[in-house]
Amino acid sequence: MSSLPAAHPLATGAVADAPLLAALRGETPAHRPVWFMRQAGRSLPEYLEVRKGTTMLESCLDPALAAEITLQPVRRYGVDAGIFFSDIVVPMKVAGVGVEIAPGVGPVFARPIRAMEDVEALPSLGEEGDRGTFDAGLDAIREAVRLTVDQLGGTPLIGFAGAPFTLAAYMVEGRPSRDHLGARRLMIEAPEVWEALTAWTSKAAGLFLRAQVLAGASAVQLFDSWAGSLAPADYVAHCQAGSAAALSAVADLPVPRIHFAAHGSHLLRPMADAGATAMGVDYRLPLDEANRILGGAYPLQGNIDPARLTAPADVLEAHVLDVLARGAEAPGHVVNLGHGVPPETDPDVLHRIVDLVHARG
Repeated sequence: MSSLPAAHPLATGAVADAPLLAALRGETPAHRPVWFMRQAGRSLPEYLEVRKGTTMLESCLDPALAAEITLQPVRRYGVDAGIFFSDIVVPMKVAGVGVEIAPGVGPVFARPIRAMEDVEALPSLGEEGDRGTFDAGLDAIREAVRLTVDQLGGTPLIGFAGAPFTLAAYMVEGRPSRDHLGARRLMIEAPEVWEALTAWTSKAAGLFLRAQVLAGASAVQLFDSWAGSLAPADYVAHCQAGSAAALSAVADLPVPRIHFAAHGSHLLRPMADAGATAMGVDYRLPLDEANRILGGAYPLQGNIDPARLTAPADVLEAHVLDVLARGAEAPGHVVNLGHGVPPETDPDVLHRIVDLVHARG
């Protein structure tokens, strides 16, 4: 297994006893850890304040600003991890692909991928340490991670990347899609084009994760926004290898690898087989059932229903306690939402969940 830089929090022991890492290793932590997907931004007033006058991608590629946004929910909520503030299309932007995040729309690509010549026109990603455009562009990411880790102390940072299927689906559609029909057609009608595209997105995601870990992240999460649209057979045939390649980019480093797909409960087994060491579970599948599906072999993360964040306090509390009880059956359990924090969420509600989990977990 490859070694980490001497100053890395895992190498120095700064985060050795962190509850998050203990739970992800299947050990018994000092308390049940909790963090929230999309905790860095969206609903926080301090986030909205610092983002004034900047676009999303500008914010992601400004090291000081990205570090500040990553730290904000850790300060406010006392969560057990920071999740690196980024966006799934940042690797494409860094590589030189024409993409912007249109307000109210999402990622929009200047040149959608429709044929092999489109794939062949994608920028070269080089290799780790190859000071081409992509590796040089990752310097902003490395600096943001270092700035964040310097201020986190004993709280670990989770590195983040979008999964290869989701990245490829965006690139094929050219913008957000409800059903990802274009991507699903391409993988069936032109599998050689799809394979070449996902080879590119897998490498981009993997190098992106690796840069974050070597700069100081102590765990990673591969987030698949759209894989839930696939049947299990199609996932295995056309997508599993891409996620495996992305996760393998950090498999030689001593960090937990979380794999999560929104609306992807039916894919838990093949997703785990792609190289995860812990599995995120969406809000539709109880954690005890997820544990049975996975044979009790994986720590689990999840899975508070985001829709219940606006429910009466007693209803939400009962739901959180149920999640805690079901999660206790897994080898380890990290409390999270079964998807990201909705923009209209009251920050005080998230704070109360953290306090409840720490007290009762």
